[in-house]
Amino acid sequence: MLLSAFFAAWTPAPHRPIIVFVNFISQIGKRALDRLNTAIYALGFLGRVFTETLFFFRRKQVGYRVLVMQILFTGVEALGVSAVLAVSVGAIVNIVGLSLLPQFGQSRLVYVILIAVITRELGPLLTAFIIVARSGTAIATELGGMVVSHEIEAYISVGIDPISYLAVPRFLGVTFSCFLLNIYFNMFGLLGSYGVLRVIKPLPFIEYFQGLVSTIHGPDIAVGLIKSLVFGTLISIMATYQGFSVARSTTEVPQAGIRAVGQSFVAIVMADAVITTLSYLLL
Repeated sequence: MLLSAFFAAWTPAPHRPIIVFVNFISQIGKRALDRLNTAIYALGFLGRVFTETLFFFRRKQVGYRVLVMQILFTGVEALGVSAVLAVSVGAIVNIVGLSLLPQFGQSRLVYVILIAVITRELGPLLTAFIIVARSGTAIATELGGMVVSHEIEAYISVGIDPISYLAVPRFLGVTFSCFLLNIYFNMFGLLGSYGVLRVIKPLPFIEYFQGLVSTIHGPDIAVGLIKSLVFGTLISIMATYQGFSVARSTTEVPQAGIRAVGQSFVAIVMADAVITTLSYLLL
């Protein structure tokens, strides 16, 4: 730094723009190399998680308790919030659809809209957002705190792989919980919302149920389930990766949680756009 400042001070004025340009290019190259190293490390982490997942249930000493507790926290404790959101969204779609569509002679179109909104789009998305807000931040901050308090080093010193004991159970727990919560959300969004609809606009349940059954198809269910698996995978990978990326300072722990949430939201929306586009093109 001193030499560069010395040469910059004694460089003739016509040559200073060249030095500024060279420094600018070097900074771009340095940032590109840093991003490349981060991407390579992330791919290696992803490969390790997938590899250890294949052997998770074959080993004698694995984090079964961590897996059960993760499913309990991510899935079971989020049932209430998911039910309220599902019933509210389903009721809104039903009430608005059955109020407006009959004016155009398309009253049965409400079932198509309801299935497209709940099963294909908002069901997986809202479920993923709930998990990001509750579990994504919790996983990243918990693992980051373990790194700062040297618990990870303690695991390594006694021969325990942190990836197989800490990351894989959370990966499986979040993915499995996202899959089940999506099914739960669809049930309450499609059927539970009928209770609210019944109060606003009386409609026989048999007619409502037959309309849903005759409209829903296999691709609608498959797309929603695939999205839930992909979203759960993205959330768990982002959260565990950011948790392990904490260095030594406690101030990095909340930053890891913020990065995990932001990256998860972006990845979920991008994955949803890709899957939705492919589903309408191929199915």
